[in-house]
Amino acid sequence: MVYRGIKSIGVDVSKREFLRLVDDILKIITLTVTGKLNREELSVKPRSLFHGIVGPFNRPLYRMGIIVDETDKKELSTLMGKTYEKFLERFTEFGETICINDPKCEVCPLKKFCASYRNDIRKSLEPNTPTVVDLFCGAGGMSLGFSREGYKIILANDIDETSINTYSLNHPEVEEDRIIKGDIREVMVHITDMLRRKQPDIVIGGPPCQGFSMANRQRLIDDPRNVLYKDFVEVVKSLKPKFLIMENVKGMKKVAPQVIEDFQRIGYEADYRVLNARDFSVPQNRERIIYIGNRVGTENSELFDKLESEKHSTFLLRHALEFLRPLKASRERNSTEKDSTTSGSKIELNTNIGQSNAYLDIINEFTPQYLVFNHKARYNNDRDIEIFGRMKPGDRSDSDRIADIMPYKSREHIFKDKYYKLKMEEVSKTITAHMKFDCNMYIHPEQARGLTPREAARIQSFPDDFIFTGSFTRTYMQIGNSVPPILAREIARVIKEYV
Repeated sequence: MVYRGIKSIGVDVSKREFLRLVDDILKIITLTVTGKLNREELSVKPRSLFHGIVGPFNRPLYRMGIIVDETDKKELSTLMGKTYEKFLERFTEFGETICINDPKCEVCPLKKFCASYRNDIRKSLEPNTPTVVDLFCGAGGMSLGFSREGYKIILANDIDETSINTYSLNHPEVEEDRIIKGDIREVMVHITDMLRRKQPDIVIGGPPCQGFSMANRQRLIDDPRNVLYKDFVEVVKSLKPKFLIMENVKGMKKVAPQVIEDFQRIGYEADYRVLNARDFSVPQNRERIIYIGNRVGTENSELFDKLESEKHSTFLLRHALEFLRPLKASRERNSTEKDSTTSGSKIELNTNIGQSNAYLDIINEFTPQYLVFNHKARYNNDRDIEIFGRMKPGDRSDSDRIADIMPYKSREHIFKDKYYKLKMEEVSKTITAHMKFDCNMYIHPEQARGLTPREAARIQSFPDDFIFTGSFTRTYMQIGNSVPPILAREIARVIKEYV
């Protein structure tokens, strides 16, 4: 990542992702200090100071980890090309204000990118807190819930580079070398060796299991798409945590007895329940199967009973969408990386600073949000925008209002939900990774467009300062695959007294 300098390229992050993150830093500095949204306003003439290695400009670069040693500066110049002088100008002009004169790192919008801040966070962690390993961690929704409840994440693993980059950026409390990208079957031995002297208290994870929609139980268990579940079991067997928590799609209930047997085989008594996120203050109808197992003699059913007996506030879609500025669908094809005042930006100033509601207070922990991330509407053609505009909240593809222009009319018995307009006064339908293809099943209740990644993230209970990295479409994938942090935190809270 950016905070490990140029030398991280090819090891921790690709060149493209490094440049993307540096560009994000440039946008944040510009928005925060100047309040300008137009990227062209960054064009300025360089000064002679830029070409030395001393001066106030370099101190922030070192603190942030963009430059690790003097040789990095030349490499940074070569890598960034024409953008380099813009970057230096902005950093020189405002670097001291951001990184030197203002010691309040907690309110700094660049804190997640800053190596110095990340080191300070790790030093502040309590040494005797329960420890967690997160397998198939994705963007880190489950980890976020446990971290906010006071657990220490000591290792995370996923095969997807974009998800790992998002995880690393948003989890400064986790050491970079403990966030491991790779196929779990290939890094399993490495993980075990790293934790040989530090046995985790809990192993959590949600292994992808696309085959669990099939009917035959044995075929389900043996389906090659579900082999990752068995890898989760093998890592638990090696690490020997006190507790395990595994999240998966509701369809995995069909093989629950076999899963329980597999956990018993490695020394864990386990139980499961199908939990709905809406019952835990998440404004979304999201049913997932949760397995809890332990080897310390705790009754897992007791944990589930406590979890389900707690009363939680019910929040609706409008609570999640409130105080985000209205947008229009993009009208330009292949423009997902372009910012726009009408269709949104990856990073922009929050025009509703200080405005909140009870749900936003929970996910943001009462912290003002000065910037908005990933609030950008995708492209839609004229037909879809016409369909979106005609539909009323609750309408599906078979609505009479769009019958004359419905493109799937001959197959409406199959595609009844191809289009669906959400209702403000209800919880949202399940946010899924399918949104990376289109958002026609997630039409905004009041605006003729699909949900933005930020809106989807709010529905999943991610805080507003959680930045999703990577291409525009992959932000949807990461969000849809995540465990809602609020739900994860409730599980963490109940188990904590038993660890």
